[in-house]
Amino acid sequence: MDNQVTVFPITVSEKAIAQLKRVLAKDGRPDAFLRVGVKGGGCSGLEYVMKVDTTHKSIDLEMEQDGVTIVCDAKSAVYLRGSTLEYTGNLIGGGFKFDNPNAGRSCGCGTSFTPKKAG
Repeated sequence: MDNQVTVFPITVSEKAIAQLKRVLAKDGRPDAFLRVGVKGGGCSGLEYVMKVDTTHKSIDLEMEQDGVTIVCDAKSAVYLRGSTLEYTGNLIGGGFKFDNPNAGRSCGCGTSFTPKKAG
């Protein structure tokens, strides 16, 4: 995988933005934003990370969509490039979900993945 990402790696659906507005409003901090990324772990090797944050890092990429700020660190961006963040309100299996073209394999619950092999 190319280790250089300079544009924001994901797109966010309208339903996800609407739910993120509710999450950030409930948090109540005026400088709060959504941080997305990946970390080692989970069933398949890399685990998706989503959290409300207020601290920016020097390696962050940032976008704003409909008043919602979303931040991703440059290292995670390599694994999330081309992904879409979706939201479904389904009672079973609902919530936020990444549709990630870089995932060679995902766990059954969709919270972790194995990256596709380069080449």
